[in-house]
Amino acid sequence: MDREAYRNCCSLVKIPRHSYEQFWSSHFVDYIDKELSYSKFFKKYLLPNHPCMFSRRFTEDWKCRKQWVTEEGKPNFQKLLQEFDETPVPVANCNAKEYNANPKQVMPFKEFIHYWKEYIQNGHSSPKGCLYLKDWHMSRDFLEHNVYTTPVFFSSDWLNEYWDTLEVDDYRFVYMGPKGSWTPFHADVFRSYSWSANICGRKKWLLYPPGQEEFLRDTHGNLPYDVTSSELRDRGLFPHSEEACQPLEIIQEAGEIIFVPSGWHHQVYNLEDTISINHNWLNGCNIDIMWQFLQNELSSVQKEINEWRNTMDSWHQHCQVIMKACSGIDYGEFASFLKIIADNRMAFLNACSSGDSSDYPRHLSEILTTLGPYHAAFDLQRVAHIIECLLCNEDFKRLDHSALTLQPETMLQQIRDTIQSTRGQHLLYQE
Repeated sequence: MDREAYRNCCSLVKIPRHSYEQFWSSHFVDYIDKELSYSKFFKKYLLPNHPCMFSRRFTEDWKCRKQWVTEEGKPNFQKLLQEFDETPVPVANCNAKEYNANPKQVMPFKEFIHYWKEYIQNGHSSPKGCLYLKDWHMSRDFLEHNVYTTPVFFSSDWLNEYWDTLEVDDYRFVYMGPKGSWTPFHADVFRSYSWSANICGRKKWLLYPPGQEEFLRDTHGNLPYDVTSSELRDRGLFPHSEEACQPLEIIQEAGEIIFVPSGWHHQVYNLEDTISINHNWLNGCNIDIMWQFLQNELSSVQKEINEWRNTMDSWHQHCQVIMKACSGIDYGEFASFLKIIADNRMAFLNACSSGDSSDYPRHLSEILTTLGPYHAAFDLQRVAHIIECLLCNEDFKRLDHSALTLQPETMLQQIRDTIQSTRGQHLLYQE
């Protein structure tokens, strides 16, 4: 991040997000084929939460684009089997519905490839249904492969930074599916951003800007499984569906990368036999959207079990437990998440002042160095804003703060001291 971008956003409390009307009126997104600075991407797409597409030139040097794909542009099954063979992988059945998703099973990679070959030979059909390898943590399981590089535009990734620190999970995935495989209507975990690169094949994306999904709920408040279903024309079942905008429809070609903004609901189809790499990620630009999502999740849980509120001494604690079971995180872990992000940036800025970078991991040092001290300061200001929101939140106040790794008031003071000290060292200039 450069100095001008920092100056334009460092005083933001509530990030302004403009109307999304341009997208459903024009059905057009920017196509990026030339060099683009990080600061321009930050200002034009991250902050306003706008989608875009990057051309194949941004992935042409990836090993997987060369090794996993035949000269005809098809999946290179032979090469993939050499690399992954007996590896267990998660596979969904696109022909079966389980709640608003597809049921999954785990099978050896070679068994899925054997199925995929037969599926193609049978005219893209099988009595087993349409199977889709998805949400496979390939980069975590095969760290040494280095088959792709995260573009700098998506490198401010708090979500995976946090989980990498814990060494228990990540949100980096490989998807492989035959023509006809698809993903039902959804928004991404914690309302994060996502980026998705087609290694080979083509996808069709149907995207709805934030807020439009409310028109697509049925009479019970549930979102549809398939937004293309004729059921949505039933006004008795989906009373407001005609008020929703038409989705933004995007065809993604081989090699291209789509940036899906925070909170945009979408449905995705593989138009050909396709391999893709997908990351979910968040940062200071959409941490406020994540915080609002968590508040909404807790509110939903509280409404569901409200009748037991006066009969349970630990009702609020139970709400947090249920929330974590449903969404994968509770307020306590969210606070821990913020602490790790803040600690890393304070360590980075202190290292910039002292010249000693031994206090944090090398890979993180490289990312923070690339993004620069202005970005680290912006991140700290966003963390500070959310901590201030936590301190005003009644449900957060009810937590046992002695059990939290984050002590909010202490962290706020540390952040302020770090930014002030950094300015004193002239790493952050002000006019």
